[in-house]
Amino acid sequence: MSTRHSTHTPAVVPAPAESGIHERYADIADHRLAVALSTEDAAEETGLDPLERTTCHTHRRWLHHCVSSPLHVIVVTGHRWCRRCSCAVQVAVDELTGDVRLTCPRCHEMPPGAANRQVVRSCRASLAAARHTEPWTVRAAA
Repeated sequence: MSTRHSTHTPAVVPAPAESGIHERYADIADHRLAVALSTEDAAEETGLDPLERTTCHTHRRWLHHCVSSPLHVIVVTGHRWCRRCSCAVQVAVDELTGDVRLTCPRCHEMPPGAANRQVVRSCRASLAAARHTEPWTVRAAA
């Protein structure tokens, strides 16, 4: 019987700096994105479902900017996946209208299921969060 104990210590994620931005995101020019990434990372540590994020930890972007990446296809859960056709679903995001559309390249339909509806919801939330940072947004002077 082995009495050896693991010496592996779980990684400690440093808290976001006073500015609300974790050092991992300090180089991101979009301040709002950097804060959102940091906030969602911290929230994941306390129970936020990673599939409900509006940002992408891997790509360091707003979700709607990278959701079409093959890395966002999760066959097991059905996220961006058409079970009927057994293929990845295409994503179209219209940033002007806020429309998010998932379409199977084989049957040309939106695959049913909670996972794909969740992708649409998360993309719409990402669009809403990012809209406040677009360069064409003008604030009225006080």
